[in-house]
Amino acid sequence: MAEIIQKDGTWAFDGDALRLTPGRDRNTGPLRAELGELVVPLGALAGVSFEQGRRAGRLRLRLRAGADPLLQATAGRLTDSQDPYQLAVESDRYGVAEYLAEEVRAALLLDSVSPAPVTEYLLPGPPVPLSASAGDGTASFDGERVLLEWNWKTEDAKAAAGPRTVPLTEITGVQWQPAVGLENGHLRFTVRGATVTAPPKFDPHAVELWGFKKDPLMALVAAAVQARLPHPSAPAGGTDLEPERVPLAKAAPVEGPAAEDTHDALLRRLRELGELRRDGVLTEDEFAMAKQAVLKRM
Repeated sequence: MAEIIQKDGTWAFDGDALRLTPGRDRNTGPLRAELGELVVPLGALAGVSFEQGRRAGRLRLRLRAGADPLLQATAGRLTDSQDPYQLAVESDRYGVAEYLAEEVRAALLLDSVSPAPVTEYLLPGPPVPLSASAGDGTASFDGERVLLEWNWKTEDAKAAAGPRTVPLTEITGVQWQPAVGLENGHLRFTVRGATVTAPPKFDPHAVELWGFKKDPLMALVAAAVQARLPHPSAPAGGTDLEPERVPLAKAAPVEGPAAEDTHDALLRRLRELGELRRDGVLTEDEFAMAKQAVLKRM
């Protein structure tokens, strides 16, 4: 188990998954606090990095494209304080951060996890029901329908029609855009048969956002809906191929002939790692980490 505990949060890695728990520091954004603990399977990761600074550093996870509905819905627009896949690290814990990053990298090499995009979500998205209030309205989602309700700041033309209920089966897309500078943001749902021509302040299927503290909470509603829509990279019309499965726990110890097969597989993996080093695919440090991880399993 590799673990780092900081004011910004706690990351723990058991070889199969990373458990990310937000901290209680006042700089922790409301989205991370509301999202709570995340369990990220190893198979959803594309990489990890640790960046040192003069006073503080930062651990960053890179997920495989398409693995997380939150990242799909927010499209790289989350700030550092809102991003659940970043952790601020104090300078006296740099060694621990480096160790955790090396353990994750070694596990990715050992399990031959591909960094390629995926065609199904490997994380479940925020749990439902959930509701968020920001900007000119409140967006609620119970897993089957979205309810949009307006407040006193809503434009009269949009509020006149009253609350809007949209079944999930009628939603074809969702977008969260934060306010930037003088440009307002929005949470917008694309609905089957409805043409988007009006700006968010007049769109009955959008909540306009003005850059206040609770705006990022709308991203949770977007992610929960996104998780229940068809994956954008899934083959059209479905596929007969078995979808990728990500193990969440290590298998129980094996005895007898199966154990010999496992031992032989680890020996083959060692030979493969040696070939990758000779071919220049792995550096000496990467080879050493991967080899040590294999030997621990023998």
